[in-house]
Amino acid sequence: MNKLIFFILFLIVSLLYILDVNKLMSTNFTFFNKIKEFYIEKVISITNFTEKYFNQAKNISILKKENEELLKYKTLYIDQKTQLNEIQKKSSLQTIQESVTLVKALSYVEFDDLTRVWLDLKKEDTKIAGLIYNNFAAGIVVKKDDKALALLNGNEKANYAVFIGENSAPGIIHDYRKSKYIVAKYIPIWIDIKIGDEVITSGMDNIFFKGLKVGKVISINKMADMQEAVIAPYAQVLKERFFYLYETKAEIPKNIKVETQEEKQQPK
Repeated sequence: MNKLIFFILFLIVSLLYILDVNKLMSTNFTFFNKIKEFYIEKVISITNFTEKYFNQAKNISILKKENEELLKYKTLYIDQKTQLNEIQKKSSLQTIQESVTLVKALSYVEFDDLTRVWLDLKKEDTKIAGLIYNNFAAGIVVKKDDKALALLNGNEKANYAVFIGENSAPGIIHDYRKSKYIVAKYIPIWIDIKIGDEVITSGMDNIFFKGLKVGKVISINKMADMQEAVIAPYAQVLKERFFYLYETKAEIPKNIKVETQEEKQQPK
């Protein structure tokens, strides 16, 4: 009996497959086909509406949270700006203008010194500027014959102020025995530094801003009253042609009067 039932069911399924009943129903009974299309259309429409509603609700929640954060920071910004304006009105605080210019190394000044190169721009002032490569300190730029002369890391006159390690030990960069390394000199002996410490510009010389990476300490020389840190610089300057020139210019507030030398010499 069971075998007979199984055989009948198998026969029915086979006939449906052979005769393609679904296609037959769609062709001959359009009413059922329209019901099917209407059902599918409504299901898709409801699904899309539901997804859109929940996505909008989620986006509104995210935007609301971001807006609250922005309002908080806006309030803090206005507060700090107001305080800064008050300080500038009551003191001789100078406004610092910064500029960054892409420059190209044209040629060596002398073939026996690879750390001195001419840059493709004129330098009108005598202020020392910073030289940056790939977000690392690369040296300094000075004026010579109305042109910009780059003194790269490793040059004996490429001196700028740095902080060393987590204790921010101050030092001044110099060349190190005409090698690929540089050295930070005049570090106070009482401030702890260690091998592996990262060296950054301090900004105390008004050449660079604070925080530009210079390199890592590889050895330390301790003396009686000071110490020196030999540094492996991050910037490999001798093989590069393009750098960024970083300059700062202090603006004196309009409400501050600076006397000239002639005015100082006149009797009050």
